[in-house]
Amino acid sequence: MTLTRPPFRANQVGSLARPPHLLLARLAHDRGELPDDELARIEDAEIRRAVKLQEDIGFDVVTDGEFRRASWNRDFLLKFEHVQLGPSRITLDSGGKAERAPTALAVTGKIRRPQPIFVGHFAFLRSVAQGTAKLTIPSPTILHFRGGRESIDAEAYPDMESFYADVARVYNEEIRDLGAAGCRYLQIDDVNFAYICDPRVAAQVRAMGEDPDMLPHTYAKLINAAIAARPAGMTVGLHVCRGNAPSGWTEGSYEPVADILFNEIDVSIYFLEYDSPRAGGFEPLRLLPKGKTVVLGLVSTKTPTLEDKDALKRRIEEAARFVPLEQLAISTQCGFSSGMTTAGGRGMTEANEIAKLRLVVDVAREVWN
Repeated sequence: MTLTRPPFRANQVGSLARPPHLLLARLAHDRGELPDDELARIEDAEIRRAVKLQEDIGFDVVTDGEFRRASWNRDFLLKFEHVQLGPSRITLDSGGKAERAPTALAVTGKIRRPQPIFVGHFAFLRSVAQGTAKLTIPSPTILHFRGGRESIDAEAYPDMESFYADVARVYNEEIRDLGAAGCRYLQIDDVNFAYICDPRVAAQVRAMGEDPDMLPHTYAKLINAAIAARPAGMTVGLHVCRGNAPSGWTEGSYEPVADILFNEIDVSIYFLEYDSPRAGGFEPLRLLPKGKTVVLGLVSTKTPTLEDKDALKRRIEEAARFVPLEQLAISTQCGFSSGMTTAGGRGMTEANEIAKLRLVVDVAREVWN
């Protein structure tokens, strides 16, 4: 499609299924059996292969598959000083099984960024990508939501405004350095706006002493402050994830947060998961202002079953009843590694992954070209 800057009509959200060779290497590294430089060499080789795979399929924007990460959020957030794992006060639906408490974080002192976190990761990706290189980072809201006020040290932060200010500061430091390294497309991964759309989770938010109607406004301000230092020419997108681990997820229409998402957060692209009925209908898209794009996550990464191309086109047509077609795009619903512990998690093989990525590109070409 030879586009040079976002928004792109065909997208993948970020992570790719980890190759078995890489998983084994990381396990050996964790046991002390593989030195740092050898793990990095293996990661480099797998990222080169992943980038070429995306480009050969036809994507104008590529990621590194998040191959250097063990967790989509902890590998970033735990690099801040005085951030550690903590107890979660939120549990998720698990299809009638025991409820799942997602990993939470605790802030034990003043937050600092001792050194760049993903800047080196991005620099390598950019060096091997022919098209636009996109980096993904977790939302700053994750530092608060799952543990609430009790997870924030009261001595370090007697008031929440100073906490939010420090979070925004360390994010700006990282984003400023990413911009200097040439990053022009940044995706923020956030689960908490989707969590609040689930009435069961919203009730837990109230039990924590937070107002689920006001908290999205607070988080919108936090995200805006966290990206305030982005350089001119950097596009920022927001991925609203609904939880994809087999043991926990959220349900509910985007309606309760749509106006805040689209009109209070200073990003231009939204990746919204729409691969199942749990996301509700497309009606919230009516609130999208001109100049912004919604990327419809219609191709599921939770199942190897390949979607029907005509059915995907019909869903895009349905969404276009609420927002002009030129403000829409298509992607996988989430990353392929989400909720997976192996490359073939949930029966997903690399062949399944490639087929789904090709389907995204094919549909985009046929709908928008």
